[in-house]
Amino acid sequence: MGSIWELDYYSRPILDEDQKKVWEVLICESPLDIRTNTDSLFRYAKYCSSKTVNSVWLRTALEEAIEKADNTPVKIRFFRRQMNNMITKACKDVGIPALPSRRTLLLNQWLQQRMEEVYPQEEGYKAGTNPSVRLDAPLAQRLPDALEGQQWGFVNLSAADFNDMPEWDIDFGEAFPLEMGGISPDTQIPGVLIFSQRALPLAGWMSGLEMAWLKFYSSPQGEKLLLETGATESWILANLGNPKIKAEASRFEEAKQKANGIHFLGVQSDPNSESFAGFWLLQEVNLP
Repeated sequence: MGSIWELDYYSRPILDEDQKKVWEVLICESPLDIRTNTDSLFRYAKYCSSKTVNSVWLRTALEEAIEKADNTPVKIRFFRRQMNNMITKACKDVGIPALPSRRTLLLNQWLQQRMEEVYPQEEGYKAGTNPSVRLDAPLAQRLPDALEGQQWGFVNLSAADFNDMPEWDIDFGEAFPLEMGGISPDTQIPGVLIFSQRALPLAGWMSGLEMAWLKFYSSPQGEKLLLETGATESWILANLGNPKIKAEASRFEEAKQKANGIHFLGVQSDPNSESFAGFWLLQEVNLP
């Protein structure tokens, strides 16, 4: 797999001479492995006048970033759906697929760091919220019938257990260094394992999604375990009618919070398998 980039193009809490908000593009490389040194990953930042906010300016910035990185990513992730048309057009013009995604973990951390340390030092900084536009999410979808797991369960691993992850036999998956989550080696990382006779097709299908996180969802219509993907999509992994299973789901959410939102999803052919058709390290985050 080639490199994947994360991109944000939006206004910042900085005003120019005309009292108009300054815009900025941030681009960084996604960490794809648990051993990744995030300090070595490519980053690019450039301010943009509100007068020149368009796909042409963004395309030029992308071309400059590609030249600086001496590398063209296989795809670009972005989380702001209201910027969909502009970002998609600019990426298309440089020949790179752009995908709405909540799997922008390094970008989220970098943006937060700039909000706290960089923008307040800029002339024209104006403190206050810089809200993104919230858009309604569609209803959760059922998994394709042929890909539903025959069995699944909640499990826990310590953070230290993931030190051996590079040696695990995994067909499809993605990870990130746990140091990004700021957790200790003895932290319990909760997860869900799905067992299916069609484990490989299920994992292959999941690999085509932008995997975000798992979430226990409770409503008057019942409790469900959801897989969140893309910018807003969600899939029903299981309906939780059994009180014992609901209690396990609640404990899963509690453990996830203690682990700063970090958790995992694994797909195997059966509980005795020593390999994974799919394994994704996930983190639930609050996006701007």
